[in-house]
Amino acid sequence: MATIMSKRMTHDYSGELVVFLIGMRVNKPWRVDLWWPAFTAMPRMLRELMSDPDSGLMGVRFSMGGDGPVIVQYWNSLDKLYAYASDRTSAHRPAWAAFNRHVRKAPGAVGIWHETFVTERAETMYVGMPVTGLAAATSAVEVGRPHDTAAARARDGETRSADRLG
Repeated sequence: MATIMSKRMTHDYSGELVVFLIGMRVNKPWRVDLWWPAFTAMPRMLRELMSDPDSGLMGVRFSMGGDGPVIVQYWNSLDKLYAYASDRTSAHRPAWAAFNRHVRKAPGAVGIWHETFVTERAETMYVGMPVTGLAAATSAVEVGRPHDTAAARARDGETRSADRLG
């Protein structure tokens, strides 16, 4: 079981930060032949990315939304995210090509979506939680003065260091 952090925690990170959300919506659950390959392709891609420390992927968070699975990815570079997506030798390209071939058989049976955010600043707070989200992708530090409010943490800008949070 994960260690619960009872203190107020925030993340510590300096540098480019890209938050990439990707999800899938199964519109026709009986068409397992169409949505299952897309569902199982993502873990392969994430294993490939996480095994390469230079990939740019810093961390991943899985959630189940009302419309289906959602994955939050934290990247240290927009260029690296795009490079992976277009790399013909990566697991992404064949998975994307297969998805496009499969969905032509029954348009609308399964949907894929993504949103990409390049963030200038990020404010986080974790209380009574295991280290999770952006803090797990970067590092977690205890909230201290003068950063004890969300507004103060947001004003701190794109760079944060543990010695300034103390």
